[in-house]
Amino acid sequence: MAEALSTFAGVKEANVYGVSIPGTDGRAGMAALSTAHALDLQAFQKHMERNLPVYARPVFLRMQEYIEATGTFKHTKVQLVKEGFNPSTIKDPLYFFDPIDKQYQRLTPEIYDQIQDGRIKW
Repeated sequence: MAEALSTFAGVKEANVYGVSIPGTDGRAGMAALSTAHALDLQAFQKHMERNLPVYARPVFLRMQEYIEATGTFKHTKVQLVKEGFNPSTIKDPLYFFDPIDKQYQRLTPEIYDQIQDGRIKW
């Protein structure tokens, strides 16, 4: 998935990992992206549709200035997984794939609460 994300114009680096959603089995895909400029989310979504099957597309996006790496240049994931996708505690811009509107939208604390209590599902 990271390779498909990285081929989109403007994405410098992509770090993919899974996050837990209460009341569901498994994990939802999330991607931390470092970009050269503001990302065109509609074009990005179309790129994902052309390059990844539905189950492999990230549900959540986290925009970061840079992607942290280890001394051997591997992306760090442990802290990102631990932080999850709570917009009240994460300062980076967060987006989610809205299953009703079928597009990426800004993740707000209100939407986060709806995901947590099961009112928004994929």
